[in-house]
Amino acid sequence: MRSRRVRVIALSLSSLLVLSITPALANPPKPTLAQIEAAKKAEAEKKKAADAAAAKLNKANLTLRQLVAVANAARAKYEAAKRELAVAVKEAKAATAAYNVAVSEVKAAHDAIGRLATNAYIMGGGFTDLDSLLHSDGPQDLMDRLSTLDSLGAQNTQALFRFKAAEVVAKEAKKAADAAKVAQEVATKKVEATKIEADAARNAQQKEVDKLQKIQDQILKELLAARKTRVTLEQQRQLALLEEANASIANNTAIYTKVWPDIGFKGRSTSRSTPEMRAKAVEFAKKQVLARKPYIWGSEGPNSFDCSGLVYAAYRSAGLGWPNWDRLNSSLYFSYTKHVPLNQLQPGDLLFYSYKGTVNSIHHITIYAGNGMMWEANSKGKGLLFSNIYSIKGLMPYGGRV
Repeated sequence: MRSRRVRVIALSLSSLLVLSITPALANPPKPTLAQIEAAKKAEAEKKKAADAAAAKLNKANLTLRQLVAVANAARAKYEAAKRELAVAVKEAKAATAAYNVAVSEVKAAHDAIGRLATNAYIMGGGFTDLDSLLHSDGPQDLMDRLSTLDSLGAQNTQALFRFKAAEVVAKEAKKAADAAKVAQEVATKKVEATKIEADAARNAQQKEVDKLQKIQDQILKELLAARKTRVTLEQQRQLALLEEANASIANNTAIYTKVWPDIGFKGRSTSRSTPEMRAKAVEFAKKQVLARKPYIWGSEGPNSFDCSGLVYAAYRSAGLGWPNWDRLNSSLYFSYTKHVPLNQLQPGDLLFYSYKGTVNSIHHITIYAGNGMMWEANSKGKGLLFSNIYSIKGLMPYGGRV
């Protein structure tokens, strides 16, 4: 039951943590309330700017949607006008074809009339009823002449009628078709101009929307950065205060055991690091200790460290980053590493110290160096040390393999 409660506490704490920290935020050892308030103010200003940018972008998008609708309507009218123009052109072609047929008929009528005139001329003296009577060679010839005259008259009348009818129909049809074609060409050009204007307005608005979108994206990026700064500062302070409190309690608690018994602790089932990473982490910790870097609460380098800050920085330098490696406190590192029995420790494994033998009372974390030794950021008074793993009482029964 206690183990379950400890895990719940650890999980609830981990949900508050930022899993990567920017270099600009690596230096503050324990952010002050003033720093956090300043970060909140900066975040609020970015939020205000982001809201204003969003409102401007929404308005621009509304205008764009309206212009798109206008452009689409203009395009639809243009397409309809083109279809109507195609019909008018087809009608004009049909009328032209009909006109050409009529012209042929008119030419035939002209030819018929010409033949009548030619026949009258060839027969001489005109070709009237009186001429036929005067020049006939007898009753039979007169009858033949009058019959021929009637026939030619009928042909003449029919030819003239066809000529006039065909000419009128052809001219009217061609005139109407040509007029429709001209009118439709004018209408099509006008609609096309409207379409071009609408498309231009839409394209210009699209460019404006794209520009505003880039501005908003940048502001949102800055807002997220400001929010991350604020959250990170708050969490750095929270972690530092928590470890400070645990260390303070540990200093005032009499610990009589070197190693706590196993009461059913659970950790990760897998390791995230390679032997090469663990070796690099050990080398990093060694360099910090030999450089005599100071111990400062909440610091994770590069100029100072606390115990968990040294562990975090060591593995970050070895190549572990988001999302596999988090800035946690000592008790959370115990819960989120693979548990290794103390007799199976390898260089790079983590060691944990508790003042009560429980997860939530872990107050210190170190990096195993091998041969029973460790690299650690010990305390304000002692700084960073190379020391024996039993030099601090209350060692947890498992190491943690990252």
